[in-house]
Amino acid sequence: MGNTPLAWAAMNGHEEVVKLLLGRDAIDPNKPDEEGQTPLMLAAWNRHEGVVKILLGRDSINPDKPDDDGKKPLYLAARNSQEGVVEMLLGRDDVDPNTPDNHGQSPLYVSARYGHEGVVEMLLGRDDTDPNAPDYHGQTPLCCAAINGYEGVVEMLLGRDDVDPNTPDEDGQTPLYFAAGNGHEGVVEMLLAQDDIDPDTQDNHGQTPLCCAARNGHEGVVEMLLRQDDIDPDTPDDYGQTPLYCAASNGHEGVVEMLLGRDDVNPNAPDDDGQTPLHSAARDGHEGVVEMLLGQDEIEPDTPDGHGQTPLCCAAIYGHEGAVNLLLGRNDVDPNKPDNQGQTALLLAIEAGYEEVAQILLGREGIDPNKADKKGQTALLRAAGYGNEELVNMLLERGDITPDISDMDGQTPLYRAALHGYEDVVRILLRWDEVNPDNPNKCRQTALSLAVRNGGTHTIALLQPPTAATHCPD
Repeated sequence: MGNTPLAWAAMNGHEEVVKLLLGRDAIDPNKPDEEGQTPLMLAAWNRHEGVVKILLGRDSINPDKPDDDGKKPLYLAARNSQEGVVEMLLGRDDVDPNTPDNHGQSPLYVSARYGHEGVVEMLLGRDDTDPNAPDYHGQTPLCCAAINGYEGVVEMLLGRDDVDPNTPDEDGQTPLYFAAGNGHEGVVEMLLAQDDIDPDTQDNHGQTPLCCAARNGHEGVVEMLLRQDDIDPDTPDDYGQTPLYCAASNGHEGVVEMLLGRDDVNPNAPDDDGQTPLHSAARDGHEGVVEMLLGQDEIEPDTPDGHGQTPLCCAAIYGHEGAVNLLLGRNDVDPNKPDNQGQTALLLAIEAGYEEVAQILLGREGIDPNKADKKGQTALLRAAGYGNEELVNMLLERGDITPDISDMDGQTPLYRAALHGYEDVVRILLRWDEVNPDNPNKCRQTALSLAVRNGGTHTIALLQPPTAATHCPD
């Protein structure tokens, strides 16, 4: 490690050895190791007050020498809550209590960060300690204490007239923002009690403390913030997401309930992508939140987002059966409403492989199983193309299905099943008289010619004459 005998003795707290070594004329008490740490630093960090006192008694000692990371003995003692060492170092005129390390963190900053109240009190007792000195990310000691919920430290810092409780870091996030986001109710209460506090400050992304608390489900904090007269509970962030949206997307039912109880909260407020809180809750399968939102008189349950997808589409595409059932229970939800690509909830569910959701949708009165997307693909075409035998059977047995329908490329359900080698689906489709195995696509390819080209021997056997033509065009 490159340590001298003095450094080893100081690090291990051997006071008599330290005294013995310091008695030698050739000893340099400030000689650093390969990381720039002096014997005084090692003693301070390892809680050896006796050794620190001995070293500080030397006229040639430098008590303010930094290591390679910019950390000085005072910083190390403060970081490790060594109150006795801190007191000794602060008693010297040649120790600067504000010197930051290479990350911009001062002794006060680091002691506040770790909740060392005794050290904080000593440092604040110095007239030359800067209580607002930020690190390189702009975070002040108050900010650090608030992040970690150290109420005693926060109280001491707020007791200073020169501490600004609204000072943001480089991301625009204030102590209140951090305390709210982490659910530190005691700290939030103290900050809100400050006359000059701004409880609705937005960070660089437009997020308020309420938005942060709502996103993380901190009900107690949300309740405190909503009691403030200068809070706008519907303020969107830079992505258009309101506190209600944030709570809904994470399934925080208690927070959603509180926000919906406000007259100034719009349950239909969309984000920049056109998604409402209901979209978000449906997409993530938060049934309790979906139910609460649907219980609002002013809710618009069939509003499309920027992609034309309704909350039902969002629930279907992610396979959330409960949310699908809740939405289908509404008379004002159109199960056939297509998105911008012409895809309905049924098509999206089949595409994503959610058979149970597709079955639920097919059981809804008014569902149109023949509705095609902009490429002309129907539910049967997709089910056949994905080899889903159960869905193919269910669709065909409805009686309102066109089994030989083709898409814009002329591909029929039989063609798509043959294309992918789904023999059982081919067999099911061939049972229906309406299915013509000789129907070609736009390239004049039939199901049989495709099977021949792909070498699907079992599929070929199913499609062989006299049931189908054998011509295989180039």
